[in-house]
Amino acid sequence: MRFAFGVLSVVPVRVGQWDRAAARGGMVAAPVVGAVLGLGAAVAGGVLTAAGASALLAAVAAVAVTAVLTRGLHLDGLADTADGLGSGKPAEDALRIMKQSDIGPFGVVTLVLVLLGQVGALTACYGHGWVYGGTAAVVAAVAGRTAITLACRDGVPPARPEGLGAAVAGVLRPRTACGVAVLCGALAVAVTVPFGGLTWVRTAVAWSCALLAAEALLRRCRHRFGGVTGDVFGALCETSVTTALLVLALR
Repeated sequence: MRFAFGVLSVVPVRVGQWDRAAARGGMVAAPVVGAVLGLGAAVAGGVLTAAGASALLAAVAAVAVTAVLTRGLHLDGLADTADGLGSGKPAEDALRIMKQSDIGPFGVVTLVLVLLGQVGALTACYGHGWVYGGTAAVVAAVAGRTAITLACRDGVPPARPEGLGAAVAGVLRPRTACGVAVLCGALAVAVTVPFGGLTWVRTAVAWSCALLAAEALLRRCRHRFGGVTGDVFGALCETSVTTALLVLALR
């Protein structure tokens, strides 16, 4: 659990063990980190809503809190991955571009569109009440970290011999990763049943679409880069979060 929070959030924990065993447990626990981050976002949005703020401001606060609690780590990975994919260069050159500290035009455009999409979708969710908006924030945050868990399954190689990608790539058995995804998806659906109507069906669709979108990006990155990196994990997370929010907004 310390490995999961130490790698995926700003929670001040001391990671005393940095090996494959710790990485395996940490990646299984990644959805728990998502739940905590989502709850933080939900609280921020709920407080602003209770204070009389608009749904838009509540959505901005929720997105901002998640970014702060992760140091913008996943957003940075999304931008770097976009630059690498958009460069059209061979794998070695694309990985070099991703490792640079600056952000290129592909990364900037992708960040702007993704953040606008997240804020817009959450605004629609908060338009149905702060409870639904907060629940959507939690479900999406968990879906994003579950996408990371799935990407750590055996058979997905690292693109580099060093870095976070190499530390966690292939640490989980496919059935373990899929089991975590199914369990978390079932919990997400169960949480939205009290909203009535077809909300639970929409949640199931949102969950499935979020993980499928991340899987499609993962396949693309494996083809272009030869494997995964820490930046790719961040891109998978943000892709899954955005997709889940977009579907949940269609209530």
